[in-house]
Amino acid sequence: MSFNLRAGMAYDLEPLGAAAGLIKAKAANQYQMGDEEMTNEKQIIRKQIMDELAKIDKPQYEHDSYEIAQLLFQDPLWKEANTVGVTISKSPEVDTYQIIRKAWDEGKRIVIPKCLPKKKEMVFRTLTKFNQLESVYYGLLEPIEAVTREVPANEIDLIIVPGLAFTKNGYRIGFGGGYYDRYLAGFAGQTISLAFTPQIVVELPIEEHDIPVKKIITVKKVEKMND
Repeated sequence: MSFNLRAGMAYDLEPLGAAAGLIKAKAANQYQMGDEEMTNEKQIIRKQIMDELAKIDKPQYEHDSYEIAQLLFQDPLWKEANTVGVTISKSPEVDTYQIIRKAWDEGKRIVIPKCLPKKKEMVFRTLTKFNQLESVYYGLLEPIEAVTREVPANEIDLIIVPGLAFTKNGYRIGFGGGYYDRYLAGFAGQTISLAFTPQIVVELPIEEHDIPVKKIITVKKVEKMND
């Protein structure tokens, strides 16, 4: 996994009240960071967030995932969406299996990302059963091409965008592949991210191509931005 950062910033992990972690940006120097330095800073941030998420035990993980999902199901962007794009979650991400089941129960069409590493691109394909998934690199689950159909971006109403760290104005750091950043550049629909408390940070490095999500849903709270 690899990442990226704003010029001249260093990041310290500090407690968020009595709850989990929070990354606070502090000016370190004034020079313009190069790509390698930005990548190193993002790697530091990812490790800090992963370390905090590792402290969440299974009962708390299940509870928080459920609470976040309930807020999502009440959100107008969810209610209005007919086709929803979502990843198959892998720890420490918010559980999406319950979200997919709920979408099927409500008659929504679920589409799952399929990465094309040679092209460094991503497409979404239909999913109507969990046995239409296969394990690919790093144990990620993706749609089996032979039994699923590709869906163009203009048919997707809502994408639930994964990430590792998020700011309250919607910017995010992902897991390092850059697939969502490239896909969202040509996506005109709605976007929501789901996050545990340690994943919400004060500030992150932002690059010109970064596109913020419209909403972030955490436990007991919905952050709305970028109307």
